Amino acid sequence: MINARAETVAEKPSFRQAFSRHRCLVVADGFYEWKKEGAKKQPVYVRLKSGKPFGFAGLYSDWTPPDGERVRTSTIITTNANGLLAPIPDRMPVIIPPDRYELWLDPGVHEKDRLIPLLAPYPEDELELYEVTAKVNLPKHDSPENIERIR
Repeated sequence: MINARAETVAEKPSFRQAFSRHRCLVVADGFYEWKKEGAKKQPVYVRLKSGKPFGFAGLYSDWTPPDGERVRTSTIITTNANGLLAPIPDRMPVIIPPDRYELWLDPGVHEKDRLIPLLAPYPEDELELYEVTAKVNLPKHDSPENIERIR
């Protein structure tokens, strides 16, 4: 599963143990969303206004299927979109504030009441978004051009 919902991550059997014991940060410098413009979808790039990298709230799991090959999986936790993103998708990835990284990653912290508050929408005044080339839809087009502002 690519995403886990913040509202159910601590209770859902597929994520409950990872939420309690296997939290991680998925480091990024931005992410894409697609806004509808008539019949087409225009990609936008979302990043911190500072341009600095950040950490998505992530979970990971190790397991061994019947064939014996160890598998490591991960997921990003999503929450309701903030005011900046709400007109595009209704959800957004959880971005953990840097001053909360230590708490999120602490393997000794298992209490839901300490962790759930971290799964809030990131402050919209610290984010920016702008339109980027539709080439981001082509996996073969992996280029710095994909995050350049077009309008």
